[in-house]
Amino acid sequence: MLVTRRQLLQSSAVLAPAAAFLPGFLLRQLADPPPAASASTSNRILVIVQQAGGNDGLNTIVPYGEGRYYDLRPNIAIPQQDVIPLDKEVGFHPSLAKFKTLWDSGKLAVVEGVGYPNPNFSHFQSMDIWHYADPAVKIRQGWLGRYLATLGEADNTFSGVAIGRRLPPELYSPRASVAVVESVPLYQFQGDPRFPAAKPARIETLVKMYGSGVDASYRGHLNKTFQSAYLSSSSVVEADKAFKSAPLYPDSPLTPGLRILASAIVGGLGIRVGHVVIGGWDTHASQKPDHARLLRNLSDAIYAFYEDLKAHGKDDNVVIMTWSEFGRRAKSNASDGTDHGSAAPLFIIGKSVK
Repeated sequence: MLVTRRQLLQSSAVLAPAAAFLPGFLLRQLADPPPAASASTSNRILVIVQQAGGNDGLNTIVPYGEGRYYDLRPNIAIPQQDVIPLDKEVGFHPSLAKFKTLWDSGKLAVVEGVGYPNPNFSHFQSMDIWHYADPAVKIRQGWLGRYLATLGEADNTFSGVAIGRRLPPELYSPRASVAVVESVPLYQFQGDPRFPAAKPARIETLVKMYGSGVDASYRGHLNKTFQSAYLSSSSVVEADKAFKSAPLYPDSPLTPGLRILASAIVGGLGIRVGHVVIGGWDTHASQKPDHARLLRNLSDAIYAFYEDLKAHGKDDNVVIMTWSEFGRRAKSNASDGTDHGSAAPLFIIGKSVK
């Protein structure tokens, strides 16, 4: 299904005020009943794939039926014969063959022209607007963090799982637990590699340190925090050991992160929101080969991830959403690339997608 910006806004016109920080297409999932109201909604999982750098929407969902597109992009336009048609007007970039498979099976929707009023063409400012779902950037908690805080699962370390080295701003909230996992080997107590036999004693010492010798008003919190961190690292390691990937994952920068999320979902760690980033979308020069590679990495990795979940019977309640901080200008530049633009398409993938 191709969804225009107007249709998206119309479908989101009447929303629950208590969840006003959520994008419209997610609000409808939360409106009735609330997340904690029934078992049918308590295990829903949203996986965010951020395309960092500003994805060129016109070469992603190609308006191959529009002559003006070829006039504006004589050096980078996708030839009509190479486009994977969706209808008589638009089609997928040829690198999105796996997305076409998901499209044909009714598991993928395209939301075109997604942006915000008075667009800002700075990477940092635009990402902040997306992270906080606030064009004025006055709210300093992420929209996903605010969502997690409404679930009342502060004790669940894995309500949110971010793949990478730092917490994505959209997942930040002082009332939500989010695990930041760079890799399975790094998400555990490291110890000193020179003295591996001393690792159990070091862990025991840390447990005692956090449980005593601390002001009583902080002791419980610090001990709980340490125990949560240590036990959660063990959960990730065990889930990874037990996990057997069903499909063959491609050689893509997204693969390691998506595989970690798959193992955590299949392992039942209680994920409500997963987050992973793929960079490189700032295509100012030599765009055609770079963009083709990026789109293939995106399409192939997400397809393998979804098929993996399906093979394990875990696809019923998982929805995958992509986003990028802005699109690119309609007119190409002299360096065979594109400069910062405004709106761009999103992909929404899952069994429940219409």
